[in-house]
Amino acid sequence: MLEIVGMGILSLLPIIWLIVALTGLKMAGHKACLGALLITIVEALFLWRMPVIDCATSALEGFASALWPIILVIIAAIFTYNLTLRTGAMDVIKQMLTSVSADQRVLVLLIGWCFGGFMEGMAGFGTAIAIPASMLAGMGMNPLTACLVCMLANAFPTAFGSVGIPTVTLANVTGLDPLPLAFTTVVQMVPFMILVPFLMVIVGGGGLKALKGMVGITLVSGVSFVLPQLVVARFTGPELPVIVGCVVSLGCTILMARSRKNAPIPEEYNMKNGQGEAKAIDGRTALISWLPFLLIFVLLLLTSKLVAPINSALSGFSSAIQISTSPNAGTASFSWVNTPGIWIFLAAIIGGIVQKAGGKVMWETLVATVKQMSKTIVTIMSVLAVAKIMTYCGMIDDMAAFFVGITGSFYPFVSPIIAALGAFITGSGTSTEVLLGTLQTAAAEQIGASPYWLAAANSTGAGIGKILSPQCIATAAAAVGLVGQDSKLLGGIIKWALLELVLACLIVGLLGGILLPVLGV
Repeated sequence: MLEIVGMGILSLLPIIWLIVALTGLKMAGHKACLGALLITIVEALFLWRMPVIDCATSALEGFASALWPIILVIIAAIFTYNLTLRTGAMDVIKQMLTSVSADQRVLVLLIGWCFGGFMEGMAGFGTAIAIPASMLAGMGMNPLTACLVCMLANAFPTAFGSVGIPTVTLANVTGLDPLPLAFTTVVQMVPFMILVPFLMVIVGGGGLKALKGMVGITLVSGVSFVLPQLVVARFTGPELPVIVGCVVSLGCTILMARSRKNAPIPEEYNMKNGQGEAKAIDGRTALISWLPFLLIFVLLLLTSKLVAPINSALSGFSSAIQISTSPNAGTASFSWVNTPGIWIFLAAIIGGIVQKAGGKVMWETLVATVKQMSKTIVTIMSVLAVAKIMTYCGMIDDMAAFFVGITGSFYPFVSPIIAALGAFITGSGTSTEVLLGTLQTAAAEQIGASPYWLAAANSTGAGIGKILSPQCIATAAAAVGLVGQDSKLLGGIIKWALLELVLACLIVGLLGGILLPVLGV
């Protein structure tokens, strides 16, 4: 037992370092993550006795996985936004959105909650934070606030992001039926999907005072998001809940916004202040301005699993490569065509051409975007290398065994924490399902709990841990020009994430025995 405790505590050192470096030392994200990588390498080599070649190739696999597809997607998303700035299309988009409502709190719901959730459901890989946050910042919102509201919004759609990949993966690794698993996951997340829009309004409006006059529309935005998810998850599985929920929520939120259009907007929340009288926008101008984002939607939809023939044909352009030499490593898969970054770039280029951006403008914008992202690239590559080394040398297993060993029958109360730690390390809901999904179901069997409930807890905790991860924070910072200010973002988001994590532990620990018999799971 002493050995389990000792190795478990040592396995937490890279995470402890990141928290201390980012919050206490206020260190830039890329420097903190390089430090975490160094600590992980030293521990893997000298404490977990990982061979040098295995450690090096595991880090190399992390670098490769970071570059393709994660960094590709993030650069593509920010390039799209930057290009719309250069062409002036973002000014038109801003005017159109404020014509629905000029209230900053309403726009937080429309763009951060509804549109951000939709981007997560369709693409994932950072687009759900990068694009909405950059749009809100471009409309005049404080960049730090724009990041925080979009990060808050991103936690719970993560389980069904990229057309349900995390939950599909969880079902595959645990052997659970995906339909009841998806339904159980949504049930467990119901309180959060109603709570988060309120937290977003509070954060976006600078405090509890922001809820004045906003309770009705905020409640509708959350309830109309989660109710369709319950129905879709119950009858179709994990692929569509978030996509359908976001579309319904967007429609309901717009209707609510229009019904209160004549209500006075407090000056501090009025996004039209100082803009003067806006010019009328014709349909052609509107279509051209929105074209890159419309094309992103169309291309991601056409190439998703929802259109199986196209998806299957494009899936053939992929490679499975053995990079890490560790005995625990599998093959790393790379999809060379059907990956969100490719389609986002294509949408941006087509949209840019229609918006009369020449090749020189596009190239200059791309170069500027890569320079803007340089420190973020270092951060994400370092984090993914840490994740691969910790996984393959056994540090993740020892961390999990530590929590299982010291909690016993109280394990459900800490299961979301374990998932959150996994997502903090990897920055990915899917990776967390692969790493810890079977641990959760094995623990459920040992203590006589429902494997569906604890598997769902893995998704709940992973979503919370993801928004705290250095990878997520670096993506948000880069999207709004706050590179190097990762500590400010972590300081801003951590109190809300910890609140959600405490609630998740209580819900998982206390309600499983009550809800599951009613649900028939």
